[in-house]
Amino acid sequence: MAEGGNYELFCLGNPLLDIQGKGDDALLEQYGLKPNDAILAESQHLSLYDELTQNRDAKLIAGGAAQNSARGAAYILPQNSVVYVGCVGKDKSAEILKEAAEKSGLRVEYRYDNEQPTGRCGVIITGYDRSMVTDLAAANHNKLEHLKSPEVWKFVEQAKAFYIGGYHLTVCVPAIMALAEHAAENNKVFMLSLSAPFIPQFFKDQLDATAPYWDYVIGNETEARSYAASHALGTEDVTEIAKSMAKLPKQNTKRPRTVVITQGTEPTVAAVYKDGAEVEVHTFPVHPIDKTKIVDTNGAGDAFAGGFAAGVVMGRSLEEAMHMGQWLAKLSIQELGPQYPFPKQSYAGEY
Repeated sequence: MAEGGNYELFCLGNPLLDIQGKGDDALLEQYGLKPNDAILAESQHLSLYDELTQNRDAKLIAGGAAQNSARGAAYILPQNSVVYVGCVGKDKSAEILKEAAEKSGLRVEYRYDNEQPTGRCGVIITGYDRSMVTDLAAANHNKLEHLKSPEVWKFVEQAKAFYIGGYHLTVCVPAIMALAEHAAENNKVFMLSLSAPFIPQFFKDQLDATAPYWDYVIGNETEARSYAASHALGTEDVTEIAKSMAKLPKQNTKRPRTVVITQGTEPTVAAVYKDGAEVEVHTFPVHPIDKTKIVDTNGAGDAFAGGFAAGVVMGRSLEEAMHMGQWLAKLSIQELGPQYPFPKQSYAGEY
């Protein structure tokens, strides 16, 4: 991709190749999995990838939640607006990921690991449910040194907004904190996705270290309730959880904090808090789509986050950023996997 460009959005996450195959209750039971969940692979899960590839008509699709969102933001924003960092292996899978990124207009600055293969995510499809099992492999070997290299850090200095996949809290917290501190010191936007229920549950301390830097935090209702449980909030009410998260201490008080919680087809909740004011709560109905047009809901949340992040970078209102997120999610679920239609469609304020 060309060197030139105005790279306004910098994204950090775990690049993965999705291996999507159709399953059933027996396959889920065989591997001790839930129909709709996201976990890190353990030894008993490693044979799943061959099972999907050899026996389940698996499709190989570019994945990794934050990379999906970065591709989504790049889909909307002008060419050479978004750069993404993560670690891959020196293999064919990495080539597939890079090709998908460039097709969307996303610049990737991968760290290439000499020993580990590119990470993979096994996706068992049962109806509209997706059970995801991630073997991080190379994605687990991203380094602060790569981020701080002159070739990559120049994009950090150029960016005016940062989007962090919460999954990266399992990989390289120092890299996330370096971006968080840079954002706060330079009054830039810092956005983080909760990513999965196990992040606030099992990586609570790592997540909490980033909390003072959140300008925007995005999650779904399951992730929000996992956060509430791990932080003993004593409620499962999504609005109350969002308000509690919004009021956490904040490093850069020049910007309000906005907590966005999606709820599938139920209204999205946004809690906005600025020091000394009351928490503002907004709800945004989800625009319906004809069910016959739905191909695959995997990655819909990633697409929403990408569209929303694009709106933030463009300086759009909260309502308009929500519309942009919903619009991109609607496009994505009409594709197989976390993909977007080509030739590119343009957002023109449809809602």
